[in-house]
Amino acid sequence: MKFHLLTAALFVGGILQAQTPLPAVYPQPQEVVLSNKQLLLSPDQGITFAENSVKPDADVVRILSEVFPLKTQADAPSILLVKESFKEAPLNRVGAYAIFINQTNKKEIQIYAQDETGFFYAAQTLTQLATRDSSGNITLPTGNIIDYPDVAYRGTVEGFYGDPWSHADRIEQLRFYGRMKLNTYIYGPKDDPYHSSPNWRKPYPEKEAAQIRELTQEAAANKVNFVWAIHPGQDIQWTKEDRMNVLNKFEKMYELGVRSFAVFFDDISGEGAKADKQADLLNFLQKEFVKKKTDVHPLIMCPTEYNRAWAGSDYLDVLGRTLDPSIQIMWTGNSVVADITREGLEWVNRRIQRPAYVWWNFPVSDYCRDHLLMGPAYGLDSDVTGAMSGFVSNPMERAEASKVALFGVAGYAWNLQAYSPEKSFDAACRYLLPEAPEAFRTFCENNCDPGANGHRYRREESARYADTAETFLKAYRARNYNKDAAAVMNQLFAEIAAAPEVIKRSRNMALIDELSPWLMQFRLLGMAGQEAIALTRIEKTGNRAATWQAYLALASRLNQMRIVDWSQNQNPYQPGVKTGSRLLTPFVQEIFAQSGRRLLFTDAAETTSARTGQAAILTDVEQLKYQPLKEGKNQIGYNRLNEVLRIEPGQFFGLSWELQKEATAFQFNLPKSGNLSGRVFEWSADGNTWQPLKGIPADKAQFTLEKVPSQARCIRMRNTSDQQMQINLNLFAVTTKEDTSIDPARLMYDKNLESANRVAAGAQLTFERSNPAASLELFLSGMPNSRVVIKGNSSRNGTEQTLYAGPAGYILLKAEWLGNIEKLVLQNAGDAEIHIHEIQ
Repeated sequence: MKFHLLTAALFVGGILQAQTPLPAVYPQPQEVVLSNKQLLLSPDQGITFAENSVKPDADVVRILSEVFPLKTQADAPSILLVKESFKEAPLNRVGAYAIFINQTNKKEIQIYAQDETGFFYAAQTLTQLATRDSSGNITLPTGNIIDYPDVAYRGTVEGFYGDPWSHADRIEQLRFYGRMKLNTYIYGPKDDPYHSSPNWRKPYPEKEAAQIRELTQEAAANKVNFVWAIHPGQDIQWTKEDRMNVLNKFEKMYELGVRSFAVFFDDISGEGAKADKQADLLNFLQKEFVKKKTDVHPLIMCPTEYNRAWAGSDYLDVLGRTLDPSIQIMWTGNSVVADITREGLEWVNRRIQRPAYVWWNFPVSDYCRDHLLMGPAYGLDSDVTGAMSGFVSNPMERAEASKVALFGVAGYAWNLQAYSPEKSFDAACRYLLPEAPEAFRTFCENNCDPGANGHRYRREESARYADTAETFLKAYRARNYNKDAAAVMNQLFAEIAAAPEVIKRSRNMALIDELSPWLMQFRLLGMAGQEAIALTRIEKTGNRAATWQAYLALASRLNQMRIVDWSQNQNPYQPGVKTGSRLLTPFVQEIFAQSGRRLLFTDAAETTSARTGQAAILTDVEQLKYQPLKEGKNQIGYNRLNEVLRIEPGQFFGLSWELQKEATAFQFNLPKSGNLSGRVFEWSADGNTWQPLKGIPADKAQFTLEKVPSQARCIRMRNTSDQQMQINLNLFAVTTKEDTSIDPARLMYDKNLESANRVAAGAQLTFERSNPAASLELFLSGMPNSRVVIKGNSSRNGTEQTLYAGPAGYILLKAEWLGNIEKLVLQNAGDAEIHIHEIQ
């Protein structure tokens, strides 16, 4: 019976709802009809290939044998592979297949496909359908599946900045792609010098070449196209010599087994960014390399204007008119990091005169490396059939953690209409961490958002708890306590605190290693959240001493989080460890800040504490206005900007820091990418009056100034020329220290509980009453066994009296106790330092 007759009635069906749960298949097939009737395979029976079956390739046998015992006895259920030429859409595409399980009285599994990839995908589906009981019996639900991909090229582009994936990471990724029916891996790590400048013209050294050969072999075994990309635009010369350099490099890669190629012109400027020159090179490669090979896939290029926000010239139109129609053009959407919409694709497709090859910049985190992006893959238009030629995701540098989003990418690109981000996210958590799916989901759904960033791309995070968190905070802001909301939030924070230890039970040690700093921080966030809820409950009782102790407990926990942030994941670009940054960390921080204000100010209308200035970014350059400040223990700076920074005449960018700190050094690394004439560095004490910053050579792109004027509280770079300036912002940072000229006693009266005057063991401090008619409140902290004695002398009779003796904590000295005492002496009677945070 011909295949098309068998399938005629199947496309009207959907997923048959069975009485008991059926095994899940990912990505979701196009057409599924399954029943509760089972095909049983006993442990000693196994399965065999039918005599009239197409001979399976080694990869199909390997996949099936991981689950099914492959035997030859006559009574074993058989698998029949049938080579079928699918002539009609949508089955006439690479990877399409059909499975019929026990459709006749015989115990037979029939698989139809027109290529080896289709048989391979069918084998992957069969292994997902199989379940094994405690006796070793394997069962398969009877029914049929008709399946095919919606997008021809599906997978990833390793195109992020930062540490490239390891060889082991890439091998595992290729195996994961095979299981998820992803068929494309584009090798383009920005920090591989043989992919980009300075060594793109040179062959790979022996070790790296051997690894690439192994990757091409592993890719082929998993039906994945290994695409090797070259990134020559930073220093390419539009000469015959460099044209041949690119072609010769392709030949070298071909010898290593590469059969798919790409040329990247992203994130460059100057001579290399000319559309006509790029098109000439690509057309040359298409004619002299791709067409002369019989086994090379279509060429892919990433343009310089790769998103709509940057497409202000005729660049894309030139490519559309002059580039060979078979060459595919990549596109990130309406901006560098953006959702993908039908309207946006139609806009670019008109310009480039072909369907765009989507480069989706998610879950890439090279602009927010202190965050993990492990939430659902959403923001993808399902109505894009025919509008894209390929869809690849740019992942994080953390390969295993990226799989949560890539699981969703696989589901989306395979079956556009059936894709559900939330269902896929739930399935990904179960699939990737079967030992602890609920704890893993709790972790992932609270590590989704990149935080404030220059791309202004934010993601939903902690979405299930957003309403409850706001209900609680709304009541707290009005000095009320919502018990129901508190109970829900407290339970959430308890689950967060417990989740890391549960997650660590996973056998996937590579994943645990990647997550380790964030698991540490996540546990602390859970504990901080519980302490924040307890603080609000105690505060409501009006017990200021107990409230102060709860405040100190939370302050200590937040300090632990700060230490993790300053010590873990110390990459040079966005160092640190942020978790729950969209909802939960701000939730805790708001409670902490508000409770501190309420301890200091009895007036409910008081909303700010009297600070002496904060570090900040200073700029009028649009590209930088939304960049977060990079803060370390003793340094502030800009996060590295991956794209070229364009500074118009008169524009500037710089930093300001706290008035109580002074700068000890200024560093920059600003490689020139265009005009640098007229570049000046300036400093200011107040942000209004600026003076030249002396000692910086005019021709240096990278420099450290070891001596900064002590009065400086701001530094900036300004374009004084009449032309646009183009630079690469790799580093712009100021190292600071506490200004020792500030009297530490001021810190006891600055209305800031986070600052403190320190009193050594055995030392004493004299202070005065500013208002003889008022009581005194002291906010102290120290070790649990600390001891403080406060004495005062009467101005009338000179009699000394002890006013307080006890631990360092909240101390209230009422006016009636003090009488006419004007001066007091505080003695640290313990054996460890104490801190005086505030006296009022």
